[in-house]
Amino acid sequence: MPRLKIKMTHLERMTDDTGLVEHALGNIPRRSEGYSTDDNARALWLVSEWQKLIAGDPLKGMESLQLRRLSSVYLSFLEYAQQADGHFHNNYAYDRTLEEEQPSEDCLGRSLWACAVACLDLPNPDSRWAAAALFQKAFPLVKKLNFPRGTAYALSAASLLNMRCGELSWTPEFQNFVREETPECIENLEAKLLALFERNSDTSWRWFEPVMTYGNGVLPWALFHSFSVSGNSDTLLIAEESLDFLINKMTREDGLVHPIGNHGWCTRECASQWDQQPLEVMKLALAAEQAVSALSTPEKYLRVLENCRNWFHGANDLHVPVADAAEGGGRDGLEEKGINRNQGAESTIAYLMTELIYWRTLKESKGAEEQRGYSL
Repeated sequence: MPRLKIKMTHLERMTDDTGLVEHALGNIPRRSEGYSTDDNARALWLVSEWQKLIAGDPLKGMESLQLRRLSSVYLSFLEYAQQADGHFHNNYAYDRTLEEEQPSEDCLGRSLWACAVACLDLPNPDSRWAAAALFQKAFPLVKKLNFPRGTAYALSAASLLNMRCGELSWTPEFQNFVREETPECIENLEAKLLALFERNSDTSWRWFEPVMTYGNGVLPWALFHSFSVSGNSDTLLIAEESLDFLINKMTREDGLVHPIGNHGWCTRECASQWDQQPLEVMKLALAAEQAVSALSTPEKYLRVLENCRNWFHGANDLHVPVADAAEGGGRDGLEEKGINRNQGAESTIAYLMTELIYWRTLKESKGAEEQRGYSL
């Protein structure tokens, strides 16, 4: 049976001793564009999850050492980016100086999620402790979140830690913090997303906002996470309905994934066709993975997940690979006149994360490995 083979060559190329460079010209890091905490948080999440996936596989020894080194760089970047009040400054020039900006709720939520995953899944206990310390310092800011995607990431982070709190016994202080602080947070943030859905949806528009914009999959994804803690039947229903609505908007009649384009987004009247971003495909895959485990129709969402993976390998509107599988790079999207050949950090992580989700879901779904003939 074919084994999981994934390359981190391009991710390493884009990573220096400071962090992950944000943009690329082709596959060459564009150092003049500097770094973003968003991308370094995504990268920490990615390498933490990959280390957990390959743990115990003797054939992955060198990859494990590579991932440990990368995770140290990304976690160190988040430590540098965290400000005295707990916020994470997002944009940095190549000389590590802060670029002017307003605090980003998306960045805060994404960093909380990355730290939550890291403190559970990194193999080194001191690195896990560091990630927990960053999370605890930032967590009080969750009460001030107003925007849906930052809310979704923070809700997912709190739910994940609450569900896996028993794995934090190596740090009793933080374990007690999670037990005491996350239940109320989950209840409040879940209620915010449910209220958004109630306010903006109708019989023909089953969504949280009047316009579907970017990173849409994180909204149903977060509700699937919180349902695992709250057990709220309305939460599960809305997670399923909103995900099915998103799948409908992102899938052609022939089953190919067709991301909502950045040029105009998606309204009740029409949807943008181009400037399709790999990030949108990865976020759909994330939500589909949660649906596989939460709902009674896993095969439906397994097909969606497989279509998301295939999008990167040419099953898309242009019939060209978005992924550079030989080096693990991800190209920056599909445009009407052709593919964007730049392999930036966000797109590379979107490809690698989609591969991770696909393989992990195959591993965990009963009978899926035998059915498809894959193994880790």
